[in-house]
Amino acid sequence: MSMDSMRIEATVDTPCVIFDPKNAHFEISGKSYPEDTKEFYGSVMAWLDLYAANPNPETVFLFKLKYFNSSSYKPLFDIMTKLESIKNKNKKVKIEWHYTNGDSDMLEAGEEFADLVELDFTYHQF
Repeated sequence: MSMDSMRIEATVDTPCVIFDPKNAHFEISGKSYPEDTKEFYGSVMAWLDLYAANPNPETVFLFKLKYFNSSSYKPLFDIMTKLESIKNKNKKVKIEWHYTNGDSDMLEAGEEFADLVELDFTYHQF
């Protein structure tokens, strides 16, 4: 049984989320400062929990955030921890951390996350 994909369109304060296991496309992009972080990321985590039970052999996860606030830090970290649990099932997991050209804060945020989890990170400017 293949999993349904999840797609959440971006709003002013929430990111675009595309989880499409059939086409191996996993992406969170845009800005993340939702009024209710738990509510927004709750459905994202619920989907990832299901995916983690039966993941693809390889998961390449794109973070293309222009901005995230401090209350988004924990859910983003939770997503990476979930990806780490997939990797621990002997699956390949890679993180592609995209940041706006010259945005050293966002690059540093990616490097910070990379220090906290055992995952392969690559960095890309856009």
